[in-house]
Amino acid sequence: MIEINNRRARFDYEVLDTYECGISLTGTEIKSVKNGNANLTDSYAIVRNEEIFLLNMHISEYTEGSMFNHEERRTRKLLLHKKEILKIRDKVNLDGITLVPLKLYFVKNKVKILLGLAKGKKVFDKREAIKKRDMELEIKKNMKHWQILTIHI
Repeated sequence: MIEINNRRARFDYEVLDTYECGISLTGTEIKSVKNGNANLTDSYAIVRNEEIFLLNMHISEYTEGSMFNHEERRTRKLLLHKKEILKIRDKVNLDGITLVPLKLYFVKNKVKILLGLAKGKKVFDKREAIKKRDMELEIKKNMKHWQILTIHI
């Protein structure tokens, strides 16, 4: 089924813990998400009045929607148990911890968000991740090359 990932989040942040939560959406938003027209790139979550809200998530307008279509970047409420919200609130109050949506997906026709407690990476950590990714790509290329050679021999 549909799965929308926030690839930038894992590059910019070190994810410490994850929570699966529901999200409150309108009808046209759900239809647009089912079409794959959502983007989590610049979004983040905040705790306000013992509730968690997702800000800056972009869901494109539904093309067949009428005048009751939704705003593309409205604030959306996340659905979690009160104990989990209080636990998250206590962790977010620590220095440098933020709430970042990692993935948007469907479970039994309900939209879920994988929310991550994350700490920002430093520039040298990002460089290290790029080096590691490049080395893994190089190894994969070499392995493919050797497999081709062994097949032809």
